[in-house]
Amino acid sequence: MATLTPRLIVDELNKYIVGQHEAKRAVAVALCNRERRRRLDPIMRREVMPKNIVLIGPTGVGKTEIARRIAALVDAPFTKVEATKFTEVGYVGRDVDSIVTDLVETSVNKVYEEKLKEVEDKAESLAAERLVNYVCQQIDRGRKATQTAAAGTRNSSDKKAVASIAKLYESRSLSTSRRTRQIVAGLLKNRELDDQLIEIDVNEEADPLPYPDYTGGIESDGYHGDYTETADARSYGTQRHRRKVSVREARRILTREEAGKLLDFGQVIDHALRQVEDDGVVFIDELDKLVGPRVEVGRDVSGEGVQRDLLPLVEGSTVMTRYGPVKTDHILFIAAGCFYQNKPSELIPELQGRFPLRVELSKLSEEDLARILTEPENALTRQYQALLATEGVKVEFTPDGIREISRMAALMNDRMDNIGARRLNTLVEKVLEEINFSAPEHKGETVTIDSAYVSQRVGKLVKDEDLSRYIL
Repeated sequence: MATLTPRLIVDELNKYIVGQHEAKRAVAVALCNRERRRRLDPIMRREVMPKNIVLIGPTGVGKTEIARRIAALVDAPFTKVEATKFTEVGYVGRDVDSIVTDLVETSVNKVYEEKLKEVEDKAESLAAERLVNYVCQQIDRGRKATQTAAAGTRNSSDKKAVASIAKLYESRSLSTSRRTRQIVAGLLKNRELDDQLIEIDVNEEADPLPYPDYTGGIESDGYHGDYTETADARSYGTQRHRRKVSVREARRILTREEAGKLLDFGQVIDHALRQVEDDGVVFIDELDKLVGPRVEVGRDVSGEGVQRDLLPLVEGSTVMTRYGPVKTDHILFIAAGCFYQNKPSELIPELQGRFPLRVELSKLSEEDLARILTEPENALTRQYQALLATEGVKVEFTPDGIREISRMAALMNDRMDNIGARRLNTLVEKVLEEINFSAPEHKGETVTIDSAYVSQRVGKLVKDEDLSRYIL
């Protein structure tokens, strides 16, 4: 993030999102201001608050995609929620505090995976040692079983089979412990035993991380204690059992266990909480759904009640999570809504003030839809070309074919509900429905998607308004 500028952020967003430059600029500046804040002295740093943003525009124009790409770009803890899932505290439904809880869970898991990678090499080395032990133990059990079977067999053919197994052990010079370990270590390193089944001791599945309770201890599997003492915190109080798995799977399980023993979970949790407080991004979709008709009787627990509960969260408060308290003062909140039937000014005044930046996203034109089909790195046309290439089918979209798809999408958006670029998903899938179904029969062929092909596949549906209402 320290090397990113607002212009670079916008350029990166342009790779995936067509148009909406005003929204991209507003979000880019908000993110860079957070990095600038870090360079201030501690006193001033506490005073600089994030400028929360409301993205206003019809569905399918890129509101959610902007927030999602931004979170990936800056590698920040990110969570997306729908405002309609929440109710006022004390009523059936989710409380808004769960937004921060979800954000913390995301951050802890992300930091945990990052720390695992840092100790991965050492964990693999320790796991390899344990794996050698397990294989050697199995060899010893196999040798004893072979000797017992040889002594008890009466059939001469059985004796020969048992003797050949015993000879196999001797051919590997597995008569001494040190030599056995050397040979087994070599076989494991060369992945020659990956498909062999062995028995290992594993922990029963438990919470992947110990976490401090509200009093500062650990709450995991009934154990409470200082979470800095974490050598065996994950396995403390858990039962171990024997499990038969392939050597390949055993290597993965043991590596994970050894990595867990090497980590200091106190540091993992502290780091994750700092990331949430300094870099967290919350995207609240469907904010406009919190503005509804005035309730004459009773309380509006899903509308105005949720708005009031959001106030302290957005303004800055302390939320208790299972990992400890989290301050929301510097979390960046990005809200979005269509605001078809109401206006942002109909939100309660206090909440309006917590979102000082408002950006209106424009409706997608036919030209925008055509660009969306070809310009982004994850364009639909590229996705389908890659998918069908796995079957040996080459798909080519001609410029007039792209224009025809975008024309039909714009027409359907005008004729019915405007769902923006999401209409392209339905149209392109319908256009390619036949070739997707029969792709294995057309291996080595090239399919050209031009305007005539598009019209043949979906032209009648678009003309028949009653039918297209249900299909497109």
